[in-house]
Amino acid sequence: MIEISNVTKTYNGTTKAVDSLNLDIRNGEIFGFLGPNGAGKTTTIKMITGITELDQGEIKLNGISIVKDPLKAKKQFGFVPDSPDMFLRLKGIEYLNFMGDMYEVPKDLRKERIEVLSKRFDMSDALNDKIQTYSHGMRQKIVIMGAIMHDPSIWILDEPLTGLDPKSAHILKEMMREHADNGNTVFFSTHVLEVAEKLCDRVAIINKGKILFCGTLEEIKEHMKENSSLENMFLEMTENE
Repeated sequence: MIEISNVTKTYNGTTKAVDSLNLDIRNGEIFGFLGPNGAGKTTTIKMITGITELDQGEIKLNGISIVKDPLKAKKQFGFVPDSPDMFLRLKGIEYLNFMGDMYEVPKDLRKERIEVLSKRFDMSDALNDKIQTYSHGMRQKIVIMGAIMHDPSIWILDEPLTGLDPKSAHILKEMMREHADNGNTVFFSTHVLEVAEKLCDRVAIINKGKILFCGTLEEIKEHMKENSSLENMFLEMTENE
């Protein structure tokens, strides 16, 4: 569960990237975070994960404050950033073991998870190659594998489907659904509105740092008073702003 209460972030003392944000992401749901470029999505995710400090407000992950107890809070989630270009000089297996060390995953359990994940993502033959030799999609897969190595209850994914081939994207969407159905939390940002429409239990639409709407697709349709696609409703909301 993620609780975001009255969170604000201002840059240069004037530009409010996020303005009095309130969201509750529940256990057992896939929650989509939608908005145009520069809307405040990545800033919000960076505050949830403790990368960026809050100016005001509170964020709790499974009841643990990211401000007051950051180390304990960070153990609650796995985070996939919007760029997979990291640790490029490491081999895939070295990166996964590094993530296992970071989260204190026991060796036997780690080996089992690496085998399961690498098989599922068709990465077994690439683990002994350096990440810098990987394609963008392969880098994305190894980062996803590392993020969920410690089996966190909360997944925080920033544009996770970017660069994935159709098969890998389908597998990740399956895994997101399985994770939520097991009583866990999946929070992800996306530009791909069709994916959000098919996958999410609830969505929030953010623009200029403010939440324009939060709810199910049916609730958005009722709010807009028309039987329209998420894409049309999203464009109407953000353009009106």
